[in-house]
Amino acid sequence: MHQPGSLESEPLQRVERRVPTPLPKQVRVKVNCCGVCRTDLHLAEGDLPPKHPKITPGHEVVGVVDAIGDGASRFAVGDRVGVAWLGDTDGSCRFCRRGAENLCIAPTFTGWDSDGGYADFCLVDEAFAYELPAGIDDQHVAPLLCAGIIGYRALVCAAVPPGGSLGIYGFGGSAHLTAQVALAQGLRVHVLTRGEANRRLAAELGADSVGDAQEVPPEPLDGAILFAPAGGLVPVALRALDRGGTLAVAGIWLSDIPVLTYDDTLFQERKLRSVTANTRADGETFLRLAERLGVQATTVSYPMSEAPQALADLKHGRFSGAAVLHN
Repeated sequence: MHQPGSLESEPLQRVERRVPTPLPKQVRVKVNCCGVCRTDLHLAEGDLPPKHPKITPGHEVVGVVDAIGDGASRFAVGDRVGVAWLGDTDGSCRFCRRGAENLCIAPTFTGWDSDGGYADFCLVDEAFAYELPAGIDDQHVAPLLCAGIIGYRALVCAAVPPGGSLGIYGFGGSAHLTAQVALAQGLRVHVLTRGEANRRLAAELGADSVGDAQEVPPEPLDGAILFAPAGGLVPVALRALDRGGTLAVAGIWLSDIPVLTYDDTLFQERKLRSVTANTRADGETFLRLAERLGVQATTVSYPMSEAPQALADLKHGRFSGAAVLHN
């Protein structure tokens, strides 16, 4: 990435770099494909300030190990692996010690702190790479590595009781995967989103109802997830919750939330919480679930050279599901 800014200013530029050499405990991954996440868009446009100049985005990486650093033994050359958002943690802070490594005070993130998968090769600490389910091909497993994992954590955070009702606000790459898990688990799913293509996809996947984001769902919600980066929807979703319901905000960036009136949105033990990154256990659990439940990512392919176009199409809602870049 050259300089964050509007996509019209071409913040992403293709450059030639040396093939990186893995450090101790790292493996080098020859990238087959990389999913396009909304976080990449926030990074490119500067909503999420880059940690380093000229960082390479991408954190839904699928490829094969082609070199191994000293002391690395978990994978062999030729193994198929995934590289996701969480790139490293200190392993010793109070959060890591209690199993909440997603809240680590000194983490690093793929495509933000370290170069990611919009490239031919990337490096990953072997402890943070994922073994991928054999039953899901590269194209369809890539979006699972962030959109899927974060959506799964958000679903857990929304704390919908068995057989309960879930509201999903926004229906892009993450939401369409989360909806499939929720439906497979027997929840009633109400999708509230803009865009005719997204509504069509939600209906095709079996959502119990589909409507505009500002509409009132057909029943009070036991829990809800806000995937759209629109703070204005927070009070809308809170008002749709039943007593004791939880709204989980899944994005890393959100526009400003309007002033909340207590009796209208939070009273009766309604809860508002954020979702911050994920643990490796989240990822491993979700990938197993995705294969067992037959979760199917709806994807559109782009050559790696067309990453700027993929981001522009994501920004303007020109596809439903998730985009995947291919080498």
